[in-house]
Amino acid sequence: MFSKAFFRSLFFFYRSFLRKFRISPTPPHGKSPKYPSLEKLPNQVLVCDVEGGLLRSSSTFPYFMLVALEAGGFLRGLLLLLLYPLLCCVSEEVGIKVMVMVSFAGVKKEGFRVGRAVLPKFFLQDVGLEGFEMLRRSRRRVCVSRMPRVMVEGFLKDYLEVEVVLGRELRELRGYYTGLMQEEEDQSKSKAMELESDKLLGGEDAWVVGIGGHTDSLHHFSQRCKEIYLISEGERKKWEALPRSRYPNPLVFHDGRIAFTPTPSATLCMFLWLPFAFPLGVVRAAIFHFLPYPLSISLLAFTGMHSTVLLPSSSTSSSSYPPSAQNQLFVCNHRTLLDPIYVSAIIRRHLTATTYSLSRFSEVLSPIKTIRLSRNKEVDRTKIEALLNEGGVVICPEGTTCREPYLLRFSSLFVELRREIVPVALDSKVGMFYGTTAGGFKSLDPVYFLMNPVPCYKVHILEKVDTCYDDNGEEKELRSRHEIANYIQGEIGKALGFECTALTRKDKYLMLAGNEGVVEGIHGG
Repeated sequence: MFSKAFFRSLFFFYRSFLRKFRISPTPPHGKSPKYPSLEKLPNQVLVCDVEGGLLRSSSTFPYFMLVALEAGGFLRGLLLLLLYPLLCCVSEEVGIKVMVMVSFAGVKKEGFRVGRAVLPKFFLQDVGLEGFEMLRRSRRRVCVSRMPRVMVEGFLKDYLEVEVVLGRELRELRGYYTGLMQEEEDQSKSKAMELESDKLLGGEDAWVVGIGGHTDSLHHFSQRCKEIYLISEGERKKWEALPRSRYPNPLVFHDGRIAFTPTPSATLCMFLWLPFAFPLGVVRAAIFHFLPYPLSISLLAFTGMHSTVLLPSSSTSSSSYPPSAQNQLFVCNHRTLLDPIYVSAIIRRHLTATTYSLSRFSEVLSPIKTIRLSRNKEVDRTKIEALLNEGGVVICPEGTTCREPYLLRFSSLFVELRREIVPVALDSKVGMFYGTTAGGFKSLDPVYFLMNPVPCYKVHILEKVDTCYDDNGEEKELRSRHEIANYIQGEIGKALGFECTALTRKDKYLMLAGNEGVVEGIHGG
């Protein structure tokens, strides 16, 4: 009798609890609403658990691995990988504490930019379209994460325009992270009280909706949430990936060496590849440096370096292009330090590359002549004109590299150098390491690119552009040099399917490195 009364009371309590939070475990007819109504969200405040309500995968291991590799190096990343079996055997909270300790211990707080320069790219790739739709339609957005705030704040505020980000706070000692976090219970309660006092949740009358993977992630907001929707991991895996065209703010710049999402299996493959990667990079560099271009291209293809060449319709083969033997100016977009070398290899002539910065190590590796520019217009114009009198020149008017399908603003200096210009559209693809960096050791850029298992390069030489006449043969002297530079940028953008922007190298370095690209008298590239 007592047992029957007890279970009946428990049943009614369970029903009242679910009714309060609008959660239905097994709907008798049809499916219950899995997500909040999109029509009502513009008038509601949304509290979103990042791992359980926004990202398609709830695993945080890849993001901590990125911190370990980019902020600590390969040895720290290897240690975290070796601890992965242990992480699978402990609770989620203990696992996060272990990953924080390995990834952050001893990292300088002032120089930590992985959260804003590296992680946003990988977070955006994992955002589910369904979760994004709920987040964007709400009147006010509050995101909660079990990861440290320094890892998620840049991604959420800069790219998804979230107003409030609540994450774990890291302890520090004399400007360095200790690898310890503040206690979650005290921290979450204080944050929730802070939100109430500042009325960031909209006041007592606001309709607050919570979405997450489990109730524990939102339990400090349970008293304020009128509705809570729990989304299973299996359901999130069915979500569509957020298309690049739907990003609230475009991802133009990002930094770091790792080009893949470092899941445990992918990271293991990387460490197994490293013993072969460096010797292979040395072999590829030697082929570039010592062998003639016709032979080097074939041998590089044998080592896994793929190249795609597209010539103008007026030319039938690279051996006969360009018709003029010397003094040609090639203008190309900038993807890696190997851009001028690939152009020289396709043209099969030794061209001269102009650079704004190049390490001594890279100069030694370069099989073609390189000349540093000073960013003084008159001085640089005199240098390039002298080089054009000696032979062909390759110039990258963007002034720095860009990894994503965007073109930075073209400097108009090249317009004044030659009447005829040959635009060259370049694109590169890597699967493991990026061959560019804004905050790392730039002297290793070509090494990292050559260490990729199967790097790919696309070289598309476009038709010559006469800067004094248009396509109809009419003079266009009234057009400014800036208009001509924009026209060249547009033609290269069309050939690659890239979007043209007015961003500059200064914008890139302010975002990724916190400076204008000048460090100890050396300009970043």
